[in-house]
Amino acid sequence: MERQLEPEVMDSWEEASEYDAMDFTEVNSAFAQEAVLLGPPEQGLVLDAGTGTGRIPILICQKRHQWQLVAIDMAENMLQIATQHVQMVGLEERIRLELVDAKRLPYEDGIFDLVVSNSLVHHLPDPLPFFAEIKRVCKPHGGIFIRDLFRPADETTMNALVASIGEEYDDYQKKLFRDSLHAALTLEEVHKLIIIAGLVGVEIYQSSDRHWTARRSWTSPD
Repeated sequence: MERQLEPEVMDSWEEASEYDAMDFTEVNSAFAQEAVLLGPPEQGLVLDAGTGTGRIPILICQKRHQWQLVAIDMAENMLQIATQHVQMVGLEERIRLELVDAKRLPYEDGIFDLVVSNSLVHHLPDPLPFFAEIKRVCKPHGGIFIRDLFRPADETTMNALVASIGEEYDDYQKKLFRDSLHAALTLEEVHKLIIIAGLVGVEIYQSSDRHWTARRSWTSPD
């Protein structure tokens, strides 16, 4: 099935609100739990690329009290909701929310101990600059944890996946999910991009019936 792009930025208030209303509690918790195992054991600076409404950095901070996070997105309305979430749990001093393009990061080379990203890649028409930026801003021994949807092989598989998300999702939310599946990469496409970007030591695998994961553990520079 050919890739069919969706808008790179979900920036209407309706889209941001609908996205935030979808129950990703289980998925986000699992992502945060895996992410903290890939970073430094003590202090660390972490980048969350495509943070959306900021729920994942909150979960990460609650598990690693010595970490500081920079959480970025290109959608102002998403970040507005994220700001509310961060303020509600009192993490303003540890989570810095910034309106930044993940393909052109304004950060120094080799500054982050861990770079994480959940469900951003399928929004990017050309994901290669994003992977190249990860390589640039992550420390050579830093951790990497990227997860996203992969594109189903055919329409039948995609229909089954959309049907499986449950009656608690309305028609608009199901459409968002379908569009995301159609815009996602295949596992083979992810492999090629990681290689071209020059990221080394990254394990790439299918992690569910709809997700791929790319991960690398932080190692001590000593």
